[in-house]
Amino acid sequence: MSQNRHAIPSTLPQGAPPVRHFLQLTDFSSEEILYLLDRAAFIKQKFKTFERHQPLADRTLAMIFEKASTRTRVSFEAGMYQLGGSVVHLTTGDSQLGRSEPIEDSAKVISRMTDIVMIRTFEQTKIERFAAHSRVPVINGLTNEFHPCQILADIFTFIEHRGPIAGKTVAWVGDGNNMANTWLQAAALLGFHLRVSTPSGYEVNETTAAAPASLGGGSYRTYADPMQACAGADLVTTDVWTSMGYEAENEVRRKAFAAWCVDRKMMAAAAPGALFMHCLPAHRGEEVEAEVIDGPQSVVWDEAENRMHVQKALMEYLLLGRQ
Repeated sequence: MSQNRHAIPSTLPQGAPPVRHFLQLTDFSSEEILYLLDRAAFIKQKFKTFERHQPLADRTLAMIFEKASTRTRVSFEAGMYQLGGSVVHLTTGDSQLGRSEPIEDSAKVISRMTDIVMIRTFEQTKIERFAAHSRVPVINGLTNEFHPCQILADIFTFIEHRGPIAGKTVAWVGDGNNMANTWLQAAALLGFHLRVSTPSGYEVNETTAAAPASLGGGSYRTYADPMQACAGADLVTTDVWTSMGYEAENEVRRKAFAAWCVDRKMMAAAAPGALFMHCLPAHRGEEVEAEVIDGPQSVVWDEAENRMHVQKALMEYLLLGRQ
């Protein structure tokens, strides 16, 4: 019997590199993260000098949003187009992720039609289930537990302004949320000192972060007083008091977090030349004073732009490996 020339292959193309996902920061080694940061600097320089860099021509990114976002959508979409690729944008109204269709089935279908997937959703388990059945790389654009792309951008921004972050001190002031979890992982991987100050009842879940502070020479300490956390810090950073999905707690949180507004006194207690960061959107007068976020120590606009550059480096790495 003659061989069927039109048989559809059931596996990935021969010789394709193994699929890697970026679901939390600890999916990569410290050496890989440092490579991504270096590569982001190279890609950003090309962007700033109007040099074309399109290694992902003919590749397609699927973006799945169960949580809305301005910066995540613009940074991934613009970044993929700049790399020469195209984008498919899906929201909860466009897709059936985990509702009328199992997540596993959606993953199998979407990953046969696109080359890389970014998901911004609620539970981390949802993106893990999707990745387990995807033939292509999956990137965490944000979950309730982790926000790895944002922390990559924050560290890249710090390096741009102050050099290597190893050995430096970062103060996290506010909610023990997905950002705080990911900062804890970053400190463990990259060897800097993390100080966290949260109101009682809103502490970081160290089990969720699962990042031993001994790894990479970093350290992690908690402080009841945010002023103590900020004292001598090289970077002070925060987030909104009520993350998406917790809006029902808004009034309770506003009272609980009243003493955790990053103000001029906290920044004055930090090291000379300390930077301020916020992943945005920001509520001036709540988690940060207007004079701080709009002041000379703030690098939030560089931080926001840098999401695009580190994500371009990330997509290039996941699809093509080291360049």
